[in-house]
Amino acid sequence: MTILELEESKSLEGKVAIVSGGGGHICSTLALGLAKAGCNVVVTDIRKEKADFVAKYICEKTQAKAISLEVDAKNKKSLFMSLDEALSQFGDVDICINGAGTNSAVPFFEIDLENYYEVLDSQLTSTFLCCQVYGSYFVEKKKGCIVNISSASASPPLSKAFIYSAAKAGIVSLTQNLAREWAKSGVLVNAIRPGFFPTEWNRKNFITEEREKAILNHTPAGRFGDPSELVGAVNYLCSDTACFTTGIELTVDGGFGCMTI
Repeated sequence: MTILELEESKSLEGKVAIVSGGGGHICSTLALGLAKAGCNVVVTDIRKEKADFVAKYICEKTQAKAISLEVDAKNKKSLFMSLDEALSQFGDVDICINGAGTNSAVPFFEIDLENYYEVLDSQLTSTFLCCQVYGSYFVEKKKGCIVNISSASASPPLSKAFIYSAAKAGIVSLTQNLAREWAKSGVLVNAIRPGFFPTEWNRKNFITEEREKAILNHTPAGRFGDPSELVGAVNYLCSDTACFTTGIELTVDGGFGCMTI
């Protein structure tokens, strides 16, 4: 596993961020980007070894502090534990990045309920519970920032990714709902909408040669994105500069969403 180097910045100096799914392809880089901007970071993941790797990397490569926690984002008790540990270690939490989740390439008529709930729970339920647990702390202290992870497949839905697309659409709706409810409590709730930032799994299970050609022909930039290209969007949403920005889905997709003919 590698994490790309990023430039130092201090736009988030002194803040504390919890990153769920922080051992993953995108969120590991987002965690590093937050640290480079001055954040102390709590890296959580159900895969402890991946969270450990990212936290250690952050400590070695930045001046920020980072800890790793084994957390099941589908389990409310586990999430409360992570919040308690973050408060014990750092005294406060300012930012929550909700990026846990899996996908599935099972054809529609072959999707059983176990597979359905596996994807739906890992994406939408985990985001819902993270917002409940961390959001309750933010609402109580009347300040905080939540960034959820949407997708270009939220609408219109991406072919082959049936449950994933439905879950991402749900995350957008949840984001907008909570932004409306919590704005007067000083809590910002936004989402980023990545275009195509493929993992090894995506390349093996989704992106055939024909599909890659179709994606890139529909992307004006003519290439896939790199996770480091999401850092600026996330850091902006987490910064004081974005204090009047809530309920948005910030798109970073190389122009995919504006392409017609």
